[in-house]
Amino acid sequence: MVSSSLRSPRVVIIGLGVVGAALADELTQRGYTDVTVFDQGPLYITGGSSSHAPGFVFQTNGDRTMTQLAQRTLDKLDGVSLNGQWLLKRVGGLEIATTDERLHDLKRRRGLAASWGVPGELIDPDECARLWPGLDVSGVLGGYRTPTDGIVKSAFAVQWQAERAQDRGARIVGNTRVVGIERSGGRVTGVKVVPVPAGSVEPEFVAADIVVSCAGLWGPGVSRDLLGFELPMQPMEHGFGYSAPVPSLAGVNVLTDEAKRPMLRHQDFSLYLREYVDRIGIGAYNHRPIPLEQSEIADADTFAATGVHPAIHPLTWEDFAPSWEEAQRLLPELRGVEFESGYNGIFSFTPDGGPMLGPVPGADGLWLAQAVWVTQSAGVAQVMADWIVSGDPGVDTHGLDFNRFDPAVVSRRFTRERSSESYDEVYDIRHPHTATRCSRGLRRTPFHQRYEELGAVFGEGGGWERPLWFEANAGLLDELDIVPVRDDWAAQNWSPIAAAEAHITRTSVALYDLTALPRVEVFGPGTTALLQRLLTTNVDVAIGRVVYGMMLDEQGGILSDVTVTRLDTERYMIGTNGNLDLVHLTRQAPEGVWVRALSAGQGGLGLWGPNARAVLESLTHDDVSNEGFGFFRAKQIDIAGVSVLALRVSYVGELGWELYVSADNAVFLWDALWEAGRAHGIIAAGRRAFNALRLEKGYRAFGHDMTREHSPAEAGLSFAVRMAKDDFLGRAALAERPVTTRLVPLTLDDPTRVVLGSEPVFVPGTTDAVGYVTSADQGYTLGVSIAYAWLPPELAKPGTTLEVEYFAERLPATVRTEPLFDPEMAAIRR
Repeated sequence: MVSSSLRSPRVVIIGLGVVGAALADELTQRGYTDVTVFDQGPLYITGGSSSHAPGFVFQTNGDRTMTQLAQRTLDKLDGVSLNGQWLLKRVGGLEIATTDERLHDLKRRRGLAASWGVPGELIDPDECARLWPGLDVSGVLGGYRTPTDGIVKSAFAVQWQAERAQDRGARIVGNTRVVGIERSGGRVTGVKVVPVPAGSVEPEFVAADIVVSCAGLWGPGVSRDLLGFELPMQPMEHGFGYSAPVPSLAGVNVLTDEAKRPMLRHQDFSLYLREYVDRIGIGAYNHRPIPLEQSEIADADTFAATGVHPAIHPLTWEDFAPSWEEAQRLLPELRGVEFESGYNGIFSFTPDGGPMLGPVPGADGLWLAQAVWVTQSAGVAQVMADWIVSGDPGVDTHGLDFNRFDPAVVSRRFTRERSSESYDEVYDIRHPHTATRCSRGLRRTPFHQRYEELGAVFGEGGGWERPLWFEANAGLLDELDIVPVRDDWAAQNWSPIAAAEAHITRTSVALYDLTALPRVEVFGPGTTALLQRLLTTNVDVAIGRVVYGMMLDEQGGILSDVTVTRLDTERYMIGTNGNLDLVHLTRQAPEGVWVRALSAGQGGLGLWGPNARAVLESLTHDDVSNEGFGFFRAKQIDIAGVSVLALRVSYVGELGWELYVSADNAVFLWDALWEAGRAHGIIAAGRRAFNALRLEKGYRAFGHDMTREHSPAEAGLSFAVRMAKDDFLGRAALAERPVTTRLVPLTLDDPTRVVLGSEPVFVPGTTDAVGYVTSADQGYTLGVSIAYAWLPPELAKPGTTLEVEYFAERLPATVRTEPLFDPEMAAIRR
């Protein structure tokens, strides 16, 4: 944060939609006095999505942070009016079920709401009819009601927040297009602007220390043309229409009585409805995705010349007609009125449904806040303002930061296909372990053909095809004393073969593909000093040592957990959690220190299990005994004539090695290990077994079990913090930071049941959730069902009895001491 003794940073915000206006408001609230917002359209109906958005704010979301952002939006706009009209009305939300599958899923959604602190209740068809008079409930099986959800008048929200910013000194400038973003010496210096229409006017330079692109639908073009990179964000058309006036709403007072009934979602038909004074508005996701190129969205000059709203295209009736027919069936009153008007409104979609926020690498002071809907708008602006002003966004950002996408997979085709899938699945019942169907096969490990020969069932992560389990191992189920079973929901994208693979890993030896796990090399003079400053652990160790530690933010929150292998005096390999870590390391690296990604040029294998040493000894002359190659050691060894970087590290808690080899030697290495392993019962094993084994051992997964909202002590990782070390990023904050929550393992009292994550946790006999599940799975080799959960410290003590809610059923559970498997570390150190 800039000292009060210095001038306020000069800020330019590109775009006056709900995000740009809210950000100007939030920055000026925080004391920034030199803020300018440029929009290419007229004030305040500027031509983007905010000018026509239906304004639904449903809080319930599978992602905790997205729910928090919606809650913040509602809290900020609650009770506000502009020119005598309300900005937000908490009419509540109503989701109805017309199929057994949807009714079942509403129980899960109610559980999500409880986990994140959103009031919600399951109701019967009669209550649905009471909440929405005129609703035909003959085919309705039940509903889910959220009384605190609301409708936002987005255009009014833009104006109200922009005027507040103006009152504090901000400049709001319409009909002005940003045509250039200037940079010098690795930081932004300002923008170039022209009026709309520009004619032959030369661009004017406006100096700025901070530039934030909130350009909405035009964001991909801004990033591509002005910033030089491809932003994974796709404008899409979405059908919306209005009925003619309906008799039951005749005479409604627009200032006081507009929109009394809750927002209504009929997700079995991908349909939503709301009152618009005396009309009914109908939104349709039940049509083909209609992605648009930037050239298909009118520019500001065209808007000025024609008055035709750029974000509104003509309604494609063939797409919308089925939704109108279903709306008439659901609301019989609509059968007696005409369809009045409609349009295809343009909204932004992304490959994973999340927004595109954060600092732009390589340009200090340059930020993005894109692909944000009204639902999260004010919340996003608060997070962005805190992030810009203090460096602390205050929430988990790993699923918000646009740098989460690896540039190696981002392309126009990738964005178009994945975002179209995202549109198509908006109202689908989507299992948390469902993999994308689009852009598959984009990245394949060197071992892919071998996996296909073994009947691999693949998932996807970061563009990589990753084996989940192998059908070749199905016969191993006959050797299990108990073959695990699951209910229909938990059994999706799963096979009991995972249990057999886990057992073989614990009793014999298995090969796991590690290629897709992101690794970076950091090297050059000053590397040790850099890593000492960024990591909680001591990296200045002997060459060939491996250490585990965390990178923290300045508040002591966990940005990532990593393994660091010292390869030379100033050369290290770091096992990371994704592109965000690469960006962070690159941003922090001084001149002369280089950071480069390794995964694409290597093959990686985990050789794990009690027979792992026997397999390795048959292929190498190097000493791989416990005395000659100890735990958390690394060295270059020869395996079957191939040079391999071997790390005595195991994420499943068993004896073994991570083996990294040049991609051109990878298949040869696989074949040698496979052939030598036959005598020792070797198998290939997949991600499902991997996840179960790491939970048995108590190993955390960043992004699931911990985020920047948590400290190492809260996450149970204090052992990886060396407070006696010279200063590291976040150290001072850790010394003062209290422990307000703890991550601990639960086991369900019934070992045959399993939960999947995000379920609420309750004290028996109470109605308010006290925590929520992060990662969960069956502990196949221990005969238990494991669920890690965040809980208040007083409830995190081993032996505490609790309940986990799973589809409205309370499952008794008990807090356990960790790790559940091999607390003496005998297996992994043998």
